Amino acid sequence: MDIFSLGGKVAVVTGALGLLGRHHCQALAESGASVVVCDLDGDGCWAFADELPTHSIGAGVDVTDARAIKTMLDVVLMEFERVDVLVNNAAINDMFETPALAAEQSKFENYPLAMWQRSLEVNVTGVFLCSQITGRQMAKQGGGSIINIASTYGVVAPDQSLYRTPDGQQLFYKSPAYPTTKGAVIAFTRYLAAYWGGAGVRVNALSPGGVQNGQGECFIANYAAKTPLGRMARPTDYKGALIFLSSDASSYMTGANLVVDGGWTTW
Repeated sequence: MDIFSLGGKVAVVTGALGLLGRHHCQALAESGASVVVCDLDGDGCWAFADELPTHSIGAGVDVTDARAIKTMLDVVLMEFERVDVLVNNAAINDMFETPALAAEQSKFENYPLAMWQRSLEVNVTGVFLCSQITGRQMAKQGGGSIINIASTYGVVAPDQSLYRTPDGQQLFYKSPAYPTTKGAVIAFTRYLAAYWGGAGVRVNALSPGGVQNGQGECFIANYAAKTPLGRMARPTDYKGALIFLSSDASSYMTGANLVVDGGWTTW
């Protein structure tokens, strides 16, 4: 199974301290890669990098800041002399500070422009900048794999009934920004795959389904009922797909959106 090995490769992961980000880093390291753990908290990134089983490093990076990304890449090249994998995982998923007001604030009619613009900046511009700066180095090397973490909500519209209690109370609405930005990420993936194909840089999207992570019982039950496999994802359910897209096992795959959602988008 050598084609799945990432031994000798260097992988950069943004949003690495989040729920899925940590599992992405662990999967890459378990397959042999040196991991560059990137998030806003630089000290936290270094602490987590020290826990990984391969020689890995941390970097405090704001994905909307081109200078910070360039500085990170300079450090990576000094330490490892190359970069082979970029996982664009950093993203904003709206949270409303006051639960009692969440339903009203999250309505499309009331959705704040500032939240819309911030999501575009992080979820789309952040992917653009990290891909532009890191992918340029991959193209110079003659190869690499960029993996953009999208979402099932970039493929299908949110089902607002998931956020409704059995008595009909709407707790909140899934905002317009997240599905819009994730749809843009999938379109950008296709663009970049076509643009850099000749340079040997593969670009694919990975669209995960919802991950169980302390949500209310009602939501979990609603989600499971709409999923052919009958459950939400575990954080570990995406490790195999990530290794596949990062490794030579997917060497003839680019411009694709790999949907791993328990069958959510089949209905």
